[in-house]
Amino acid sequence: MSAREQATDPAPYYEAHVFCCTNRRPAGHPRGCCAERNGEALRDYMKNKAKALGLKNVRINSAGCLDRCELGPTVVIYPEGVWYSCATEADIDEVLDVHLAKGGRVARLMLHTADKRPEDRARRG
Repeated sequence: MSAREQATDPAPYYEAHVFCCTNRRPAGHPRGCCAERNGEALRDYMKNKAKALGLKNVRINSAGCLDRCELGPTVVIYPEGVWYSCATEADIDEVLDVHLAKGGRVARLMLHTADKRPEDRARRG
């Protein structure tokens, strides 16, 4: 039991709950948005592919802004709290297979708290 769980908590509805950012900002916004990076279509693809794979007890939802706009489209999976940047259907396939079906992690797609926006990384150079 984690520090946040209580002995009286009910059983979770799902083994995994996936939030896919589909936030839309005005055109030209300096941070961009996951929607303009195909976030909605990738969310739809993930939902359909998870169903086709027969992944049980997995819920895939849309999310508003997850505040990692520059690194998106972003996906976060709970209860682990693992964040991914998934830009292609192949990225989604890998997360579904490795993380959700097999319980592993896709290190190349994972986001970390120290990750910076692309322009911040260039300045550190």
